[in-house]
Amino acid sequence: MRISTAQFYESSAANYQKNFANVVKSSEEASSLVRVNTAADDPVGASRLLQLGQQASMLDQFSNNMTTIKATLGQTEAVMTSINNVLQRAKELALGAGNAGYTDADRQANASELGQIEEQLLSLMNTKDENGKYIFSGSKGDIAPFSRNTDGSYTYNGDQVTLDLPIGDTQSMATNSTGWDVFQQAINTSRTQTTMTSPAVDDGRVVLSNGQVGSDVTYNAKFRSGEPYTVNFVSDTQLQITDSLGNDVTAEASQNGVFSSTGGAATQTVNFRGVDLKLNINLQAGDVPSTVITGHSFTLAAKPDSFTASRSPGNPSAALVTGTAVTNSTDYHASFPGGGAILKFTSATDYDLYATPLTANSTPISSGTMAGSTATASGVSFTLAGTPAAGDQFSVAVNTHQTQNVLDTVSQLKTALSTPTNNNPIAIQKLNAAIGSGVGNLSSGIDQLASGLSSVGGRGSSLVTQTDINQSLALANTQTQGAIRDSDPAEVMTRLTLQQTMLQASQLAFSKIAQLGLFNKV
Repeated sequence: MRISTAQFYESSAANYQKNFANVVKSSEEASSLVRVNTAADDPVGASRLLQLGQQASMLDQFSNNMTTIKATLGQTEAVMTSINNVLQRAKELALGAGNAGYTDADRQANASELGQIEEQLLSLMNTKDENGKYIFSGSKGDIAPFSRNTDGSYTYNGDQVTLDLPIGDTQSMATNSTGWDVFQQAINTSRTQTTMTSPAVDDGRVVLSNGQVGSDVTYNAKFRSGEPYTVNFVSDTQLQITDSLGNDVTAEASQNGVFSSTGGAATQTVNFRGVDLKLNINLQAGDVPSTVITGHSFTLAAKPDSFTASRSPGNPSAALVTGTAVTNSTDYHASFPGGGAILKFTSATDYDLYATPLTANSTPISSGTMAGSTATASGVSFTLAGTPAAGDQFSVAVNTHQTQNVLDTVSQLKTALSTPTNNNPIAIQKLNAAIGSGVGNLSSGIDQLASGLSSVGGRGSSLVTQTDINQSLALANTQTQGAIRDSDPAEVMTRLTLQQTMLQASQLAFSKIAQLGLFNKV
């Protein structure tokens, strides 16, 4: 078979270029020790490297998220610890104020310090992070979580949303603790009240405190189902308790309702269905116990729900809600949203009631038309001052008294200690009951805060564990990528040497064969 000169040169040139390209590629690989630079180098390996690269990027993001969470948890824990120290001091002041040797001036001094504690607590609970966001506001980082109302009570303005960041393939972690969970959910031990119904004018001889919940389980299981109760003093040594249906339930009271009318003004405790009531009998000179005690009567029930209504800043009108009251208990318990509501006017007289938060997809719970200056929705009547306009909105916060903010507890305790007793025994008895209530709610608030601290600590511990897991995954990822992408130096150098030898051989062969041409023999 004959091969033309052109074919010979083309074939030799192609072989030379191929060998030269192999030498260049192997030289680059020997320099970088990277085997897979493009998908053409190793299609399967390149695909696997792409997956591993995506995983490495996710692990880097998880690491950044954990750094953010760790910093946030650290600040949150520091603030909570400071709040705990402040509450412990408030509790010390409350316990000290109950000392029988304290004068009104001593209690005033304690009240003054409690006022400073109240301001300190408000400041700490409205702490901002390094980005200027409130750490206890939930997802509403631009809104101060706690604000003081005109009546001295406090309102939580944040929400219950935690800001979660992924820290693993199947795990996310909350970066924040909401003020709702940490401060608003402290059990209110003082959520019952007594009201004297007989005699019409309080003679001070029988003082029955509002009561303090000693057992939540018994209170919820038994007390709530029978209220309101009537407490009748049927003699100078026996009281009788009847429930809302008139059933005699005195047997469930401590000592079957027996009390002592002797011993001066000593405080006695009557325990009934999980509620501890403080009883004082204050006899005056010449009193006949059976005459002056018998016939006293009280009602005993849970504190009724209360409401705080505030206008939205962008309301077209200057109308205000000046009063709220439950006017239909059945409708109220059936449909009024326990988490708060929005009263929105669609005209000067027509309105809708929504559950918070109000969104574009929200549907009204109830609707109505004003009767005079009153708007009634879901069993609650709202009294307005001024004429509302279409677009007016009013936020309605519900206080069921089942829980109590620690700020409200400190404020109420401060008010109680600021009120002089002038050594009046009855005033002192009421003060001691208020102090007992304050101490109980401070303890409850401290317990709730401890739960919040425990949550922060638990997340911190979980963060350490997940960090170790992610670091192990990152190491394995790096090793696997290296095994696929990186070259074996010995193998590369051996191949390079072989390819260089082949290149030199092809050059030499080309030059020798080129000399065999016919013209070289002429």
